[in-house]
Formats: sequence, structure tokens, C-alpha cells
Amino acid sequence: MASAIHPEVSAKTANPTTRSLLSIRNIGKSFGRTPVLRSISLEIAEGEFLTILGESGSGKTTLLRIIGGFETADCGEIVMAGERLDRLPPYRRRVNTVFQYYALFPHLTVEENVSYGLRVAKLPKEEVAARVEQALAMVKMSAFANSKPAKISGGQQQRIALARALVNRPRLLLLDEPLSALDANLRRQMQVELKSLQREVGISFVFVTHDQDEAMVMSDRIALLRMGELEQVASPREIYDRPATVYTAQFIGHTNLLRGEVKGGIARCHSLSWPVNLPDGPVLFSLRPENIHFAAGMQGAVKFRAKLCSQIFHGATELLQVQCTDGLMLSLRTSTRASRDEDLDLEFLPAAAVPVRESGQGKKRD
Repeated sequence: MASAIHPEVSAKTANPTTRSLLSIRNIGKSFGRTPVLRSISLEIAEGEFLTILGESGSGKTTLLRIIGGFETADCGEIVMAGERLDRLPPYRRRVNTVFQYYALFPHLTVEENVSYGLRVAKLPKEEVAARVEQALAMVKMSAFANSKPAKISGGQQQRIALARALVNRPRLLLLDEPLSALDANLRRQMQVELKSLQREVGISFVFVTHDQDEAMVMSDRIALLRMGELEQVASPREIYDRPATVYTAQFIGHTNLLRGEVKGGIARCHSLSWPVNLPDGPVLFSLRPENIHFAAGMQGAVKFRAKLCSQIFHGATELLQVQCTDGLMLSLRTSTRASRDEDLDLEFLPAAAVPVRESGQGKKRD
């Protein structure tokens, strides 16, 4: 069915290819005297699900609107398959956008909403009917073709908005927080469905969200924006396990920041020390809570004693706050147990302490 929606990408698999579809080159944008985007450069691959992640005001929606043609960049260029995209009006770009609010026409049926753009383009009726049928089948909404938007659920409306975009056979689909209006359970369900749909049709998706968990679940890669600059671009696993900066480590999940000094191949952070392959000087490490364990005699582990200060229940896991003998406070995540001793013997492997830099210093990892 993917070939019926978009013949050019019918052979795509779940993994994105290495061939670039879209090149964003040194894009800058200001509103008045306020810079919103600062020299953004990013490659988006054919068949990739890329998430632009950032807090409110980071510039993520502005970047999406520039790609879609709804905003004009002050500098830089966007190239799709060798053609300057930023010079084309929105209707000439093979790019479609699904907005946070689906903007379905309430007086039209589902079928009429999906076919609207094709009818405006004056395509033959037979082709319109065939493409609408295929698009509705793709999002599993064929049974609701004659329903009005008010008569279907929020999740179903989201699927109709996707069908309306897919029916135009874009090469790139932009999604501006399309799940934010859904309740928590439906949102989790739609995350899985949307990723599955993206794999099936093989079209590149650029998804904007402020939700870290959503980005981790859905993405092939995450582009983390902070104050109009790219903080890090990497796969979800890499961006979690190997954060490049303090901001990345703290924005994606929880972490312990250990500030110390390296001298003669030994890192010392408070009373903790372990061998490292780093030059002498000040250093900062990110240590994820789940990488601190109850002492079990792991070879080469950094061992220490700490006092339990608090215990926060999270269902299958607990987050413990502990204080080392020198006053250092750490968080660790472990499986839920009924009781804890007040004094704990703990350990972590040196490899779990990842060196990070302060945001804005040095070259960004891509």
C-alpha cells in the first residue's frame, strides 16, 4: 500500500537511508532584535523520522515553519534533492504540514476533508477518489469516510489530518506537536501508531515536540534545540547514553553532575576517584541514576558508602536520594523494594561517568 501513497519511496525500510533528502544550511532568523535561530545546519535523510526537540522559545516551531514556507529565513538556505526549497512558495514544495490543531472543516465529511486539496488542484475525479481511498486505508479510517469531524474522536481526527497530508504525496511531512491535544493514554498509543505509519509509507517525518519521552520513543534521531542553537544531534540512545553537554544530560532524563579535576590520568570528584583517559584539568561528568548500583563486587567499579535520605516510588522503580560521607548528594534508580537500610554500599563503573562540556563551549557533536 505504501507504493500507492508514494511510489518513489515504496522500497524504503524501517531504517532511514544515508542519502540526504533535505539540507538545512546556516539558517538564521530574528524577530525584531530578538534572534530566534542562529546558524542552524542539519541534514535530514530519506525515510528518516527526525524529531526537533526543545523547550518553549527554543525556535523549534520557527524552524519547522521555515521548512514549510510559512516563515522566511533571514539568512541561509534549504535544499531538497538538489533544488533550493526556500525560494519556492509553500504550494510548490513537496512538503506538507500537520499542525497541533488539525483545522479540519467541520461542515465537510472525512472524505471531503481529505480530498479538499486535490479538488482545489482540479485533479480528475477518478484520481481524487482513488488517492483518498488509499490515504484513508493507510490511516485505518475508511469506515469513517462519511462522518463529520465532530462525530469522531481526537485520535481519529489526528489520523484524518495525516491522511489529508499524505494524499498530496509529499516527500517530507512536518508535524508540529500534533499529539499535544490528546489525553495521556491516547497520546502513547498514537506515538506507536504514528511511528509505525511512518515506517510503512517511508516518507521522511520532521516532528516537533517539547516532550522528551515522546522524542525518545518515536525518533531515528533527535535534534535538540536550545535558545536557537543546536545543542546535539544524535540517535535517542546516543543522546541519552553519551550526552555532549550539561544541558543535554539534564534535559533528556535525569542525571548526576560530578564536577572534579583530572590529574595524572585520575579523575577526582569529591571523595570519588577513578582512572580516565583525559588531559589534566577541570572536568564535568554525567552519571545517570540507573548506573549507580548496590555493591555487588563489579570488577573495576568505583565503590562508596552513602546514607539514604529519601525514597520516591515510581511503580516498577524507585528514585533514591543518598548523601555520601563527604556531603555529595546523588540520585540512583533501582527496582522497587519494600524497605531499605539507611546506610548503603554503592558502586558504579567508570565508563558510566560520561564527560560533558558546558553548553556553548566547543564543537557540537553531530
